[in-house]
Amino acid sequence: MKRIVLACAAGMSTSMVVTRMEKEAAVRGLSYQIYAIPEQNLREELQNYPGEIAVVLLGPQVRFKLAENKKLTDGEQIPIAVIDSLAYGTLNGAKVLDQALALIN
Repeated sequence: MKRIVLACAAGMSTSMVVTRMEKEAAVRGLSYQIYAIPEQNLREELQNYPGEIAVVLLGPQVRFKLAENKKLTDGEQIPIAVIDSLAYGTLNGAKVLDQALALIN
């Protein structure tokens, strides 16, 4: 199963976004493992799951880490982006899922 990884700072808000994304994915009949990790663990995550991670989304609070993490994901040919701030702030799992799917396709 392919993975959608949300990398963030603390994880409280992001875990709520993940829950809503999982519900939306189920409604759409999509099978992705969606979860959040601390941004500082992204390198390890990429090493542990080679070929399984479909996309990485950074929480808006760590947007300043995009260029640094893009170097990691580019080497694995994994798309990366910062989660839309409005979608994140309103916990709009459908919109964040749409963003992830657009990057995958």
